[in-house]
Amino acid sequence: MTTETEPAAAQKPQIKEFQAETKQVLRLVIHSLYSHKEIFLRELISNASDACEKLRFEAIAQPDLMGGDSLNVTLTTDASAGTLSVKDNGIGMSEAEIIDNLGTIARSGTKKFLETLSGDSAKDAQLIGQFGVGFYSAFIVADKVTVLTKRSDAPAVRWESDGEGQYQIEAADKTDRGTEVILHLRDEDKEFLEAARLRQLVRKYSDHLSIPVVLKTGDESETVNQAKAFWTRPKSELMDEDYQAFYKHISHDSEDARVWAHNKVEGNIEYTSLLYLPKRAPFDLFDRDQKGGMQLYVKRVFIMDRAAELLPPYLRFMRGLVDSSDLPLNVSRELLQNNRTVEKIKAALVKRSLDMLDELAAKPAEYAEFWKTFGMVLKEGIIDDPANKIRIAKLLRFNSTAESSDAPGVTLEAYVSRMKSDQKAIYYLTADTLAAARNSPHLEGFRAKGMEVLLLTDRIDEWVAAHLHEFEGKTLANVASSAADVASAIETPEKAAAETEFKDTLDRLGKSLAGKIASAQVSARLTDSPAVLVAGEFGMSLRMGRILKQAGQDNPFATPPILEVNSKHPIVARLKDTADETAFSDLAHVLYDQAMLAEGGELDDPATFVRRVNRLIVEGLGAQPKIILS
Repeated sequence: MTTETEPAAAQKPQIKEFQAETKQVLRLVIHSLYSHKEIFLRELISNASDACEKLRFEAIAQPDLMGGDSLNVTLTTDASAGTLSVKDNGIGMSEAEIIDNLGTIARSGTKKFLETLSGDSAKDAQLIGQFGVGFYSAFIVADKVTVLTKRSDAPAVRWESDGEGQYQIEAADKTDRGTEVILHLRDEDKEFLEAARLRQLVRKYSDHLSIPVVLKTGDESETVNQAKAFWTRPKSELMDEDYQAFYKHISHDSEDARVWAHNKVEGNIEYTSLLYLPKRAPFDLFDRDQKGGMQLYVKRVFIMDRAAELLPPYLRFMRGLVDSSDLPLNVSRELLQNNRTVEKIKAALVKRSLDMLDELAAKPAEYAEFWKTFGMVLKEGIIDDPANKIRIAKLLRFNSTAESSDAPGVTLEAYVSRMKSDQKAIYYLTADTLAAARNSPHLEGFRAKGMEVLLLTDRIDEWVAAHLHEFEGKTLANVASSAADVASAIETPEKAAAETEFKDTLDRLGKSLAGKIASAQVSARLTDSPAVLVAGEFGMSLRMGRILKQAGQDNPFATPPILEVNSKHPIVARLKDTADETAFSDLAHVLYDQAMLAEGGELDDPATFVRRVNRLIVEGLGAQPKIILS
C-alpha cells in the first residue's frame, strides 16, 4: 500500500518525555480522580464525540471536509488480543497536535481548539473537553494505550504509551480520517470486552449523544445508543434513573439531583428546557463571576457550555440546558445579551426555577437542606431581580426570637401572621453570629413586650433588608436603629422622667465621649444591660460600616452612633453620682467599649480598656467590708 506517510514511516520511532510530573499525575487520574473504572468509556466516547463535533463545526466554513461520511463512534473488541478500540471519523490530529494534546498532561485539545478560533467563532463553539485529563482515564483499565490518528490535511500518526512516564510516536499507515484509541486491557479488566457490558455502559453514559455509537462484534454491528438528544425524547419514555444519569453526565456531580423540570415550549418561541436543582454546592458557588451551569443548544447543535445569559447570577446553582429552534446557529455572546428571544427564554427559566423552589418549599425538611446549601445565593435575587422580589422573599428563611432552633425556618408570611395588632413593622437584627444576635442588648425591650425579631447573620443580609424594604405592606425596621418607628415600639412612660433626671449625666457623657458618639440618650429598649450603641435614624448600621471597612471600602454615610443608657442600671446610677471627672471619664469609656464589644465591634485601644476595667474592679473591691476570720 502506498501512502503519503511512507517516507516518515521508514524513520525510527521517536521517544519523548511527557511534559509534566507524569507518574504522579497519572497515578492521581488512575487511583483518585475517578471513583468507578467504567468511567473511562464515557470519557473516551465523549472525546470521540467532540472530535466529530469539531469536524462538523469546521465543515460549516469548509463543506468538503465532511465528504460523504456519516459521523459515528465505533467500539470494537478483540478477545484474542485483549484489546478494546474506540474509533471516530472526526477531525483527527496531526503529529504536532498529538504531542501537544496527549504529550502534555491536562492540556485540553478542545481548549486549544477554542483558542485558535477568532471573533464570533470563538464564542460560538463551546465543547466539553475543558480539562484535558479524560483521555488518561484509559490507563485505569489498560496497561498500554495505542492511538492512531489522521487529519485530512496531515500524515497519519501513531502514539503509544504504558503511562509510566514516556510515550512513543511515529508515522502510521492509517488512510482514513479520524482517531482510534486502542486499549490493551489488564487481565482483571477483561469484563470490558463483553458486548453486554459495553452495551450497558453506552446506554448509561452516552445514550443522549447525537453521534451514533456503534458496537462491532465479529461481523456484526449495532448502534447501541439512542443517537438522539436526551431532552428530545418524550417524558413518558424516561425514568427517574434516566434523568439522574443525564444530570451526572452534564454536571459531573457524583450525587443525584434534588429535583428537576423537563419542559417543551411551542408557539411563538419553540424550545426545550431541562432544569436540575443539585443537592450539593460547587466549589465556586460564591463566585458571582462564574457563569452558571446552563448549556445552550440550537437545533441540537452544542453552542455554549455555561451560558450566563440564560439565568441570573442568583440562580447560578441551577444546572441544565436549553435547546432552541429560534436562535441562529452563529449566535454570539453579544447577540445573546441583546436578543429578545433569549430574554423571553430567560424569564421563563427564572419562573420555572422559582416554581421548582415553591414546590420544594412545601416539603420543609428537603427545603431546609436546600436552604442550608444555597440560601445565601438565593438572597441575592432580592437585590438583582426586582421583578421577582416578592416571590423570592416568600422563599427566604430566617432565625427569630420566637424560634429556638439554629436552623433558619421562619418565613416572612409566618412572621406577619404572628405580629401584634398594634405592631407597625417587621423587626430584624443583624449580627455576625446567631449567638451574638440572640444575646444582643437591642432585643431586651422587644422581648419584654413580647415582640418577635428576625435574626439575620449572613453578610448579605444588610443589603437584602435594605432592598426588600417591605413585605405585605409592613416595612422592615432594624432594632439597632434609633428610627422613630423602632423607638415608639418600645417607648416607656418612665423614659421622659428619666431623661429629665439624667440630663446633666447625658450632657457629660456627650462631652466625655466626643468624637465617638453623636449623643447620649436614656434608653427604653434596655432592661438588663447598662448601655447600647444604636445607629442614627438615617445612619448606616454599625455592622454595615464594619463590613465595608473589612472590604477596604470607604463609608461615605458613616456617622457616630448614639449611646443609649439604662437609667435603672447600677453602673449608670453610679455614673450619675460620680463627681470626679477622671473617674467619670473612665466609667463612660468602659460603658462605650462594652457596648461596642456587644455589637461585635473592635476596640481602638484594648489595653486602655483593660486598665480601666481593672481600676474599677479594684475600687469596687476596696468598697466591700472586710471579713475577719476567727
